[in-house]
Amino acid sequence: MEETDGRLAPVSYLFGPRSSVSSPASPGRRSERGFDADDVRDVEPEWNDAWGSDVDDAPSLLSDADCGAALDAEKVSLKALTRRDLSRRELERVLRDAGIDEDGVARECDRLARVGLIDDAALAQKLVATLQERKGLGRTAIAAELTRRLLAPSAIEYALELVDTGDELARARELARKRAAQLGGLDRDAAVRRLSAYLARRGYSGSTVRAAVDEALAPRRSGSVVRFR
Repeated sequence: MEETDGRLAPVSYLFGPRSSVSSPASPGRRSERGFDADDVRDVEPEWNDAWGSDVDDAPSLLSDADCGAALDAEKVSLKALTRRDLSRRELERVLRDAGIDEDGVARECDRLARVGLIDDAALAQKLVATLQERKGLGRTAIAAELTRRLLAPSAIEYALELVDTGDELARARELARKRAAQLGGLDRDAAVRRLSAYLARRGYSGSTVRAAVDEALAPRRSGSVVRFR
């Protein structure tokens, strides 16, 4: 190259492959012929937005209308759950009645299931304990109530396995004794019919009813007439 007025003459590139390093100079060692190998290793690539296209958050894919519907569904469901625990199918019905579409119903129920705010198995077990201990219901009545609450069949089946037959007989006997005290003045046959019907309505099996009634109406003395206090 010739020098002109103390300056280097312009350089024109010939046809052919150019150097792979075309970015402006970055910190590092530079030789007279440009970047050396160490300089190339020190250059960090700039972020390419396309690299993150596969990991975008799902909510960002929702339209404004979808986001608004999701907020409406959340408001409806949380308001309903503050009143009492609901099964998934009960909550689905509440959301549909509020005008939420099927996709919105499914998304909201899935979200609440993930955080444990709806759980059919846990609700079924809770109801069994309440219906047994507080209301004195038998297995048949408990099963009917769990079905009425629209719980999943698998949750109902598991919860009913927790019903202890020994405890059920003890509860039936206690109920029969209390009820028998209100049947004074009736002959034995009438008292048996009344007491058996009462226990059957509360969901106790035939064998449990017979055992409880026989114990509650056992004659105090020999004779054909049973007197009650």
